[in-house]
Amino acid sequence: MMDQDKRPYRSVLYIPGSKERALEKAKGLPCDAIIFDLEDAVAIEEKANARVMLADTLRKGGYGTRVKIVRINGLDTEWGARDVAAMVDAGADAILLPKVNSAADLDALGALIPDVDLWAMIETPLGILNAAEIAAHPRLKGFVLGTNDLAKDLNCQFRADRLPLMTGLQLSLLAARAYGVICIDGVYNAFKDDDGLRGESEQGRALGFDGKSLIHPAQVAIANEVFAPSEAEITLAQRQIAAFQEAEAAGQGVAVLDGKIVENLHVATAQAILAKAAAIAARESTQ
Repeated sequence: MMDQDKRPYRSVLYIPGSKERALEKAKGLPCDAIIFDLEDAVAIEEKANARVMLADTLRKGGYGTRVKIVRINGLDTEWGARDVAAMVDAGADAILLPKVNSAADLDALGALIPDVDLWAMIETPLGILNAAEIAAHPRLKGFVLGTNDLAKDLNCQFRADRLPLMTGLQLSLLAARAYGVICIDGVYNAFKDDDGLRGESEQGRALGFDGKSLIHPAQVAIANEVFAPSEAEITLAQRQIAAFQEAEAAGQGVAVLDGKIVENLHVATAQAILAKAAAIAARESTQ
């Protein structure tokens, strides 16, 4: 099986932990990862039942190479610690903690589970301000941006260009890239608006996100397309590497391709593009 850190995270789909039909349907969806949600998507009176149902579902398997992330209830609630124990025992790949404000929140979660990956919801003003210390936590593997909660706390307006959220998005990305953490963009709420989803996904990819969190299966195809290297990008990457290797063989430190300089940094980017394309191909071959 491919190492989790090498897997693509183009499409990360939320599935309510209380919806048996949705849990079953997710086994056949082409998403790269699933966030099984025990928090916001589950009513208070259903939380205990959802935990039991989800644990049983995960034990039965059937999700292939999709990364199985479980968003638990906060550890400050009556359900959080029980969620952790049940989901780890059921074989979750990672536990996603909501409303992470500091690295101490991850310490508390990590104390409950010694060997399962930790992910953090970055969705509060304090979480944004402490993004670097959170990303530096030795157990942390990924950020998921909670843009709806962040917008609520900021009291900002929803705009197509997400300008009011841009500082938060970029601070999260800076922290994630500084410490090698996967970073997933927030959801697009209008799940029937394909053009809007494509535009926001393209913005997210341009900013540097690894993929997008999604609220509906109909959004998966667009996220998979946008966050995958295009054929043109793959071809250019191959040509850049070949040009640089040819220049090196001739004793030169830089190459010129299509009238543009190709240096080590361009080769590193090209290699990352090809590696992502290969990871996507490997992921799709196991569906």
